[in-house]
Amino acid sequence: MERTTISLPEDLIKRLRLLAAERRTSMAAIIREALEEKAPVTRPKPRAIGIADSGFTDTSQIAGEIKPMPRSWR
Repeated sequence: MERTTISLPEDLIKRLRLLAAERRTSMAAIIREALEEKAPVTRPKPRAIGIADSGFTDTSQIAGEIKPMPRSWR
């Protein structure tokens, strides 16, 4: 874990100290929790999605209507 320094208003520090005392945890843990909520881990979307978009929205209906021609067994 890496250390960092942040500047906070005094009233926010007082509220953090009270919250930390109520929860019986550290101010750092509360700050980490708040930052995790504001900056969640996001996974990049796959690039392949949408590259083969035909523009048709009824493809499955059309495919269901097409009847294959029977082939000769020879």
